[in-house]
Amino acid sequence: SGSWPRPHDATVARLRVTLHGSLAFTGIGHATDRAVILGLCGFVPATIDPDRVDSLVSEVVKEGVVRPAGHPPYAFEPARDLVFDRKHALPGHANGMAIEALAKDGLMLLRRVYYSIGGGFVVDEEELQRKSSDAPAPGGAVPYPFATAAEMLALAKRSGLSIAGMQRANELASTSEAEMNARLDAIAEAMSDCVRRGIRQEGVMPGGLGIRRRAKAIHDRLRADAATNVFQPLLANDWLSVYAMAVNEENACGGRVVTAPTNGAAGVVPAVMEYVRQFHAEAGKAQLRDFLLTSAAIGGLIKRNASISGAEVGCQGEVGSASAMAAAGLAALMGGTP
Repeated sequence: SGSWPRPHDATVARLRVTLHGSLAFTGIGHATDRAVILGLCGFVPATIDPDRVDSLVSEVVKEGVVRPAGHPPYAFEPARDLVFDRKHALPGHANGMAIEALAKDGLMLLRRVYYSIGGGFVVDEEELQRKSSDAPAPGGAVPYPFATAAEMLALAKRSGLSIAGMQRANELASTSEAEMNARLDAIAEAMSDCVRRGIRQEGVMPGGLGIRRRAKAIHDRLRADAATNVFQPLLANDWLSVYAMAVNEENACGGRVVTAPTNGAAGVVPAVMEYVRQFHAEAGKAQLRDFLLTSAAIGGLIKRNASISGAEVGCQGEVGSASAMAAAGLAALMGGTP
């Protein structure tokens, strides 16, 4: 009748997240739903208090609202707005997720797609295409570039440096030594904290299968056995196993773990490192940094030339990679040559 249509209200009122592919099929068992809720609330894995996770998730489920810092509240009801889409895979990777911002009337205002490509790395569609192309990765040149194990060994022979020495020099091309050491120390401490927390906790793990935590009871028994001075020929394996179990149980319960190289294999590298901490008194911060740098170099070779993603190549991509990384780090710490 001559009047202009009212402009659409482009204010974001509600959020919606859809999980696709492997994330859709394994998301509940892997607590992806809880991670999404906590992420939308603005929390990050490195700093969130694991003891607050249950209450934070319950609060969002009860209120149907997320309140990330610096934003207004957004409606988000997990039963409605967190969708496990098992029918439609996203094209970029087996682990795909879409986040949508909706207006009050349900109109989609913005949609972003992200992929979890393994090892804690999350990329959007543009970054994934860039990684798939032949374009060089951002970050500039490094003094010891190696894309294969053969190149790494050849560089080590020419330079006279260890694997950790070359990896350290490469890292220092884009960061300061103080910052790099602080990050390495934070990773080592997070791994050790996870082991310590895992051997203190008891009870039934979430998931509905009624599986009880076992690490604490086994750890207590090992400590009691140690007091008897009875020689146990497989004692090293027992300690390694209980440390790894402690981390795996923390992972299953939503605790803080380090992706080394993935959550699925998170117990292997920390177990070997904790064994070194406990039974090799000469291993200080400098030695543990070399352990991590060597492990990172090996993990990087596998990620570049094959895959560390269980969704892509199965468990051997995760646990096999973690075992190779831990073995390399331990060999370096014990004085092994490249």
